[in-house]
Amino acid sequence: ASQVYFPRKEGGVRIYGAPACHSPHFSVLRGGRGLQTIAESDGDELLYDVVKFNFRKSLDLDEEGCFLQPGQAESLEECGFNASAKTILIIHGWSMSGMFEKWMHKLVAAVRRRETEANVLVVDWLNLSQQLYPTAVNHTRLVGHRIASLLNWLQDEEQLVLGNVHLIGYSLGAHVAGYAGTFVKGRLGRITGLDPAGPMFEGVESHRRLSPDDAAFVDVLHTYTREALGVSIGIQQPIGDIDIYPNGGDVQPGCSLGDMLTTAAAGNLVDVMKCEHERAVHLFVDSLINKDHSSFAYQCSGPDRFKKGICLSCRKNRCNNMGYNAKTMRKRRNSKMYLKTRADTPFGGISPMQTCPFLNHLHTEAHPDPAFSRLPLPDEDARVQQEEG
Repeated sequence: ASQVYFPRKEGGVRIYGAPACHSPHFSVLRGGRGLQTIAESDGDELLYDVVKFNFRKSLDLDEEGCFLQPGQAESLEECGFNASAKTILIIHGWSMSGMFEKWMHKLVAAVRRRETEANVLVVDWLNLSQQLYPTAVNHTRLVGHRIASLLNWLQDEEQLVLGNVHLIGYSLGAHVAGYAGTFVKGRLGRITGLDPAGPMFEGVESHRRLSPDDAAFVDVLHTYTREALGVSIGIQQPIGDIDIYPNGGDVQPGCSLGDMLTTAAAGNLVDVMKCEHERAVHLFVDSLINKDHSSFAYQCSGPDRFKKGICLSCRKNRCNNMGYNAKTMRKRRNSKMYLKTRADTPFGGISPMQTCPFLNHLHTEAHPDPAFSRLPLPDEDARVQQEEG
């Protein structure tokens, strides 16, 4: 049987149904009283054990971190929380192993190296995510609510400025971040969605998934939008202020079955799916590490038009950096952007001239910035504005 959590207005959590998790956090609570009774009266205590906030001081995720305990001020001093610095929360997605995957280690290390003074927290909800996929989806609302509770407490306890808070969520974790933005008192500074999960989120109402309303700036990378049996692992629709589709958001260079067979790991379709879904994380890590080599994405109505070189204008905010270096833009919902990348790190956005060799003759030295690697064609901006809306 599945278990569904519904946040209550007063901050507690009500649980309906039989437990879906077989973790000791649940089993030890089933002795004297029913789980539902405990959850209603002592919901926060239950959640401390299920959703953990691992404060990272070390680059190595294998080293034990410090855990922030909402409601326990001593944990702030123990962890060295600095309310005047940036606060970055990294949120994983659905788990099959119950352990952090390799990409999490790389992302945490890259964030810590780039933002040495920031508060970097890993949101550990592994016990709730290592379930059948529909059950894990039902838990995203709970985890988002718990993150919001943490941030509300930090606002009260440490006068945390929400504008300095950045949530980075991968797959299901992106929608967890969306719920956190919905429940928090105030407005988060930024949410980054790394190939947000598609199944059970595609086409649903905005309050049931990540949306532009969840933070002052919501940027999304889509790397696996290819449909199989009517379902796409990564969400296809644009759900942020800017939605970037590297390589069309479809086939990622270096992720084909042939590419997988040439690597040390035995190649199969699961490896291909994993490679393309996770590519969003690795592109984001690349943007953290190679901050001096920006990769520009260009607004366009579709990947085919981009490949033809029609949408290569940076006028009127029609281009932006991909990844961590993305610039906050005024609210322009459903802004699809495209770029081409390499097959391996450093992925780096391939310049428009490499995408469209016939445009080489338009190159000018007047604009060394990659964003201006060619001049617009005559009347192009007017035409693009009309065609792109």
